[in-house]
Amino acid sequence: MLRIHFTAADLMRIRIRTEPDPLWEVLLSLHMLQTGHGAVVFDGWRREVRRVLRPSVSLLTALAPPLGFSPDFLTPDCDSADIDPGIDRLLETSRHELRTDVEKLAAESPVPAWTSLLAEGDLGVLQEIATAIKAYYAAALQPYWPSIRTHIRADRDRRADLATDRGFENLLATLHPAMRWRAPVLEVDYPVDQDLRLDGRGLVLIPSFFCWRKPIKTADPTRTPVLVYPVDRDLDWTAGRDGDSAASPRQESLTALLGRTRATVLKAIADMPLQNTSALAKSAGISLSGASQHVTVLRDAGLVVTHRHNGAAVHKLSPRGAVLLGDGRGAARKVWTGECP
Repeated sequence: MLRIHFTAADLMRIRIRTEPDPLWEVLLSLHMLQTGHGAVVFDGWRREVRRVLRPSVSLLTALAPPLGFSPDFLTPDCDSADIDPGIDRLLETSRHELRTDVEKLAAESPVPAWTSLLAEGDLGVLQEIATAIKAYYAAALQPYWPSIRTHIRADRDRRADLATDRGFENLLATLHPAMRWRAPVLEVDYPVDQDLRLDGRGLVLIPSFFCWRKPIKTADPTRTPVLVYPVDRDLDWTAGRDGDSAASPRQESLTALLGRTRATVLKAIADMPLQNTSALAKSAGISLSGASQHVTVLRDAGLVVTHRHNGAAVHKLSPRGAVLLGDGRGAARKVWTGECP
């Protein structure tokens, strides 16, 4: 668990980024690219991106494993919505910071031989990494940036309104299911046990599109304290990429009717039937308790059914749920007909 300790001054110095952070989205999307997490939300994006990526992406995946430590220098302090200022900051990383990051990375997993040059501050290697980041951003993120930006702005506006109406403590208390506000400490579900004392520095909250399930922060406690957290996502977010049409009217109506998260849960059940609640939570990127609540509502509405299969409670679309999803795919989906498979 991560415990973030606030003073009264820190509560007054909470900031929420108004735009997506390009380098955080690069890092976290690299994590998502290397896993199967959030299939219902990200599999379409993965297929498209893998088709167009350049070989130089291997430089980045070597530095950004999906589990464990990723170097802090990949996400420098830079409050800019444009990627170029962040790249400039990255190229200014000191030799000490590079060596520290490479040593931490090598302590957790094997690293390529070229990382020894990076640890010595080799500017040529650092420039190759910067070039690879820009190429990856152009292929994997820039086509979808309008949609990503829309999601981030919507989250930020909602949080800002909440902070204005009810105060920052209420903002912290409702930020994410993986966080709990126990004044003056924000508890965060985290893979390691840590305490972060803000000591008057405040906290920068960075809403992220590709952050998955749980918040993340930088490892270096001397840097500007940041907490990156996931935002809700529309199911058809890739339809907002440059040159594509907007999300379908049916999908927009479904989201308006059920809400983003519940619509995501319904689509996850449709796309991957016979999941138990735990698997469904992972697929939709929500907590187990949240998945259980959404399934209960969908079942009470007659859109899904739950039955026993191989000793486990699993969920499937009902015929009514298939009709609601519509767009010609209902007949091809597995729906509950009253008989166990």
